[in-house]
Amino acid sequence: MIVISAYFSASETGMMTLNRYRLRHLSKQGNRPARRVEKLLQKPDRLIGLVLIGNNLVNILASALATIVGMRLYGDLGVAIATGVLTLLVLLFAEVLPKTFAALYPERIAFPSSFLLAPLQKVMFPLVWLLNSITTLILRIFGIRTNVRISGALSQDELRTIVNESQSQISRRNQDMLISVLDLEKVTVDDIMVPRNEIVGIDVNDDWKSIMRQLTHSPHGRIVLYRDSLDDSIGMLRVREAYRLMTEKKEFNKENLLRAADEIYYVPEGTPLNVQLVKFQRNKEKVGIVVDEYGDIQGLVTVEDILEEIVGDFTTSMSPTLAEEVNPQSDGSVLIDGTANVRELNKAFNWSL
Repeated sequence: MIVISAYFSASETGMMTLNRYRLRHLSKQGNRPARRVEKLLQKPDRLIGLVLIGNNLVNILASALATIVGMRLYGDLGVAIATGVLTLLVLLFAEVLPKTFAALYPERIAFPSSFLLAPLQKVMFPLVWLLNSITTLILRIFGIRTNVRISGALSQDELRTIVNESQSQISRRNQDMLISVLDLEKVTVDDIMVPRNEIVGIDVNDDWKSIMRQLTHSPHGRIVLYRDSLDDSIGMLRVREAYRLMTEKKEFNKENLLRAADEIYYVPEGTPLNVQLVKFQRNKEKVGIVVDEYGDIQGLVTVEDILEEIVGDFTTSMSPTLAEEVNPQSDGSVLIDGTANVRELNKAFNWSL
C-alpha cells in the first residue's frame, strides 16, 4: 500500500510540475508519452480526482492493516505503535521522497505513469465524476464559481521574463533582439523618426545646377522633393533612379526629375512600430513621412529605422552615434546633444526620461 501511495504521490507532483510549453513542443513532435500526458492534463480536475481517490484509498487501507497487525502483536498498545510507525513510513516513503524526486525529474515520473493513469482514469470515471460533481455542488452552495477557465497564454511581461531567464539557452544578443521585438508595441514612429528639421530634401524651384549638386552629393538613397517649403512636398525621389535617368536620357531636366519621383507615403503620428512594420510590408514601401492630425509634416521614418530597433544600428547609418552625442563630465554630470534620441539615452543609461 505504501508503494502504491508513493506512485500516486509522485504521479501527482510530476504531472503538475511539468513544463507545459516543453510538453506541448514534445507532443507536436510526435512524442507519444507526451501526447498521453497532455491529454490527461486537458482535464486536470479528473486527473486530480483520480489520484486523490487512489492515494487516500491505499493510505486508509494501509492504516487499517497496520492497526490490525499492531493489535495482534501488542494489544491495545499496538494501535499507538502502528499509528506512529505508519505515519513516519507514509511521510518518508509515500510523500516526501517520491514528491521530491518527481519535482526534480517530472518527465521521468509523469511519462511512464501515464501508461497506467490513462486506462485507470477510464475505469474509475464513474467514481471520479461523482466525486467532482459533489465537490462542484458544495462549492456552488458557497457561491464559488467552478466554470472559470484559466488561459495558458503568456502576457508580454511573462514572455519578457522567460527570455531574460533563458541565458543558458539564448545568447545575450538574441535576448536583446527578442526583448526589442516585444517592445515594438510600446514604441511609436514619433520615438524613432528623423525630425522635420533634419529631413534632407530638394526644392524643385531652385536653379538646376543647385539641384544637380544636391543630387550628386546626397548621402541618402531617397530624397523628398518639395516646392519652397517642406509642407508642399510633391514626391519621394529614389537617387538611384535619378542616376539611371542621367545616363539614359540626353536631356535630364526638372520635368524628368518630377516624373521619376514616387508618390509620398504618409504615416500618422503615434503609430506603434509593430503596426507600421506590417503596413510597410503590405504596401511595399520603405519610407514614410510622419504627419499629425492636421497633415503637417513631423518627421520621416524608414523600414531600416524600425529594424534598427530590433537588431541595433547598421554600419550604414548616417546619424551620429550615441558616444558622439554624450560627453560625461569630471563632476559626474553629462552634456548631451539636444538632438539626441531620448529613447536611446534611456536604453544606454537605464534612465526613464
